Amino acid sequence: MLHRLPIFATAVLLAAGMSVLAQSGPKVVIPVNKTSPVDGKKMYQGYCAPCHGADGKGNGPVASALKAAPTDLTVLSKSNSGKFPNAHLVSVLEFGSALPAHGSAAMPVWGPILGRMNQTNSMDKQLRISNLVRYIESLQVK
Repeated sequence: MLHRLPIFATAVLLAAGMSVLAQSGPKVVIPVNKTSPVDGKKMYQGYCAPCHGADGKGNGPVASALKAAPTDLTVLSKSNSGKFPNAHLVSVLEFGSALPAHGSAAMPVWGPILGRMNQTNSMDKQLRISNLVRYIESLQVK
């Protein structure tokens, strides 16, 4: 049992060191301004375009400051056998993603943020996410 203690301690120190390294570098902050829950385009411009670009191709003005390149949102359908991954995108917006294709969990999880924008209407968050997803669907290449 005693010979396992140094291995465990080394593993803990290694994990702590990796955590510190992962947090180093410039922090990207996207200001969140309240938008109408029915305007998917305005929400996209405010929340997504800084990283994913106005055209959705992953070339936003802060993209170069990120460790992993933002996803090209225009090829989501193409990358999914021609079918837009609606449920997956809703899940990523609401809960985040641990998929390696999304880089790290550095992408903001917008669900809680969108839900706090209108405390009087519990359906507001779902409406926002739905309209944002619909707008991203409109960006798909044909």
